[in-house]
Amino acid sequence: MPGAEDTPAALLMRLRAEHRQLDDAIVELQAGPGHDTLSLQRMKKRKLQLKDCITRLESQLIPDEPA
Repeated sequence: MPGAEDTPAALLMRLRAEHRQLDDAIVELQAGPGHDTLSLQRMKKRKLQLKDCITRLESQLIPDEPA
C-alpha cells in the first residue's frame, strides 16, 4: 500500500534535499586544500542528474496553463 513517502511531492522534497546536501558538500570540498577532483566531478554530475529529475517532476506536477 503506497504511503505518503511515495507521492510525487514527497519524492520532489527528497530530491531537493539531496541536491542541497550535495551543493553543501561540493562547496566544502572545494574550500579545502587539495580537494579530490574525481569525487568533485562525481558529486557535480549527480547534482546535475538530480536537477534534471527535479525539473522533470516539477513539470509533471504543475499543469500547463491554457493559452
